[in-house]
Amino acid sequence: MPYALGLLLCPSIFLGTTTWCLGYVTGIARAECLSDLAWARAWFTCIASIIWLFSHWRYARVSHVSLAIRDSFFQIVGHPLDRGSLLRFDCVRVAAYPIVNRLRKNGRNRRNVMLIGDAHSCATAVAHLRRHPESGFDATRLLIIDNDVFDELESLSYERYRVGDFIAHEEAEVWICLPLSKGDVVKSILSSLSLSTGNVRYMPNLTDFRLINHNVSNLAGLFLLDLTCSPMSSGGARLLKRLEDILFSIMILLVLSPVMLVVALGVRLSSPGPVFYRQERVGLNGLPFMMLKFRSMPVDAENQGVSWGGARAKKVTPFGTFIRRFSLDELPQLLNVLKGDMSIVGPRPERTIFVEQFKHEIPGYMQKHMVKAGITGWAQINGWRGDTDLAKRIEYDLWYVENWSIWLDVKIVFLTIFKGFFSQNAY
Repeated sequence: MPYALGLLLCPSIFLGTTTWCLGYVTGIARAECLSDLAWARAWFTCIASIIWLFSHWRYARVSHVSLAIRDSFFQIVGHPLDRGSLLRFDCVRVAAYPIVNRLRKNGRNRRNVMLIGDAHSCATAVAHLRRHPESGFDATRLLIIDNDVFDELESLSYERYRVGDFIAHEEAEVWICLPLSKGDVVKSILSSLSLSTGNVRYMPNLTDFRLINHNVSNLAGLFLLDLTCSPMSSGGARLLKRLEDILFSIMILLVLSPVMLVVALGVRLSSPGPVFYRQERVGLNGLPFMMLKFRSMPVDAENQGVSWGGARAKKVTPFGTFIRRFSLDELPQLLNVLKGDMSIVGPRPERTIFVEQFKHEIPGYMQKHMVKAGITGWAQINGWRGDTDLAKRIEYDLWYVENWSIWLDVKIVFLTIFKGFFSQNAY
């Protein structure tokens, strides 16, 4: 939109809009909060913002524009907005993102990026940017470092780059795409970009790592790359998880307490020995705890030692076979949940002796202990329980750790009713 046209058409429209917005957002009448000078500043701010938005639409960012408008309101009314007002602004931002994403997919509001690095990392970056046009970035120039393999770039145009050469560019951003092992090369490239006025970002190639909840943190003024972090690192997440465990375990105990009494009586009458079976398992942070189950085997069943798997071949009482078939032997673990040793949902715990074996055989095995062990889990509702592929089970456990949320837990609890208690692999 031309500047002259904007100046002619916008004043009356935006003066009225500003009046309504200020009255709605601040809840203060015009006569009480704004002098004529303040209103003139409000009018000027709106006009300037809209003209800039249209004339620089290609480089506009929703977050920057909304924050700028919010700051202008601070200056106009003379005091910060309350939380409700800030929430309204944030809602506007959330509503604006789908619109901007659609515009980006249609080729507007985009920024050019120059990639510098090895062929594999640059090709990976190009592929991701093409799959996600809503990001608003286009890789328009590639500089590939010397002595690299170019097979992955056959369909892309690129330039060879010799480390140490000065880099001139017109792109809005520069992304350095190199693995962590080439930190000296990254430092040299940064030196070559010392005169650049564009945004410079580092995209480390971490595809060879098994990452869990990877992110970027700033702790005590230190820049950290989170490679493998527990979803329970924050106090809020731990509190939500604990409240969930207490709520679910109490509800289930109230509903199933008659069933548990019947099972306890059946165990007691069907074979000599205690009702409960206590077994050391490994839980959160690799620490052992005593897990409870209804006893389903004779007391002397493990006198000759224990072995992993082979559940069908183990010596089980007739009543034990029944409660195992419907996973009723697991119900006492609700007491472990109330005590805090376990969660309702999480990776199933294993015996200490087997953990010592598997942690050296299965990549990422110990990472499942970044959360509390559970009575049910993502692997179990997908059929990976009993004598099934342990590596595949760990894969599902790690997916759960990576994608944990309260709603995922609720989904797993609901699906356990249909897929957990009546699983064909339960015995």
